[in-house]
Amino acid sequence: MTFTFGIYPGGLLGDESRVITPVRPDDPERITAALRGLQGAAPTLLVRAYRSYPGGPATPPTPADPGQYAREGRRLDLVLQFRAADGRLDGWPEFVRGTVRREGARIGTLQICEEPNVDSPVLDGSVPNVLRALVEGVVAAKEEALELGLDLAVGFNAAFAPDPAEPFWAELGALAGERFHRALDYVGLDFFPDVFRPLPAGRLGEAVTAVLTGFRRETVVRAGIGPGVPVRVCEHGWPTGPGRTEQRQAEVVEEVVRTVAGLAGGLNLTGYGHFGLRDADSAGPGPFHRFGLLRDDYTPKPAFAVYRRLVGELTVP
Repeated sequence: MTFTFGIYPGGLLGDESRVITPVRPDDPERITAALRGLQGAAPTLLVRAYRSYPGGPATPPTPADPGQYAREGRRLDLVLQFRAADGRLDGWPEFVRGTVRREGARIGTLQICEEPNVDSPVLDGSVPNVLRALVEGVVAAKEEALELGLDLAVGFNAAFAPDPAEPFWAELGALAGERFHRALDYVGLDFFPDVFRPLPAGRLGEAVTAVLTGFRRETVVRAGIGPGVPVRVCEHGWPTGPGRTEQRQAEVVEEVVRTVAGLAGGLNLTGYGHFGLRDADSAGPGPFHRFGLLRDDYTPKPAFAVYRRLVGELTVP
């Protein structure tokens, strides 16, 4: 069974309602050096990148030119966001297919839509027809990859929701057909325990286990997705700042990653991605500014060394 790691290396990110621009621009040389350091002797490391379908809000691609980081065994974990403001699907399948044709050799995982179960201005769940875009995009991507003989995994992600009966999954199950299920290679989960809902001391590992077990055994099955389809943790992080020490961030990374890896065999989990590499603004006013393993000047927090060690220890090619 494979288990691989990844990270988002850009500085730009979104909070609940807007895009946050980093105080320092991305520095490709420093990013490459950091990615190389995290990867170490591991055969691969996934580099997460985001790109929006034209026709919606002007969300810039991030990081810029992500292909420059897909070297030395690293491959892209590319997210194609459906940002058509009116929900029109004209051209969407071809946009997906064209991406596979142009960049498929550098892609390890191709995620269709970004958190389509969340109704937020910066996420795809706020866009009309997002479920159809998800289904059609997964099918188009996989069919194109198979036609070209490319080895890339096609899937989608969702954010953790405390209500396992949220309608998204039943609606997806009603819309998805045989072609979708045949094309689907993985389902991703974004979750940030002890960030937006604080946890009692000593309960982090228990909470991670409960979330992943519930997602695998209760949530995705409502869309007809069986245990043979792997689950990946696409985004997890814990920000530093007031009341959130850098040392505690390192402890959280250690505990969460080890918990995920320990559950991998029983829950068919195939990977973990950290969000993200560096802070948008290490002096910023809110937690979204400080999710990085590095500070905004690229100096490392203690969690950087912890994640590097875990990647080396737990990667299973």
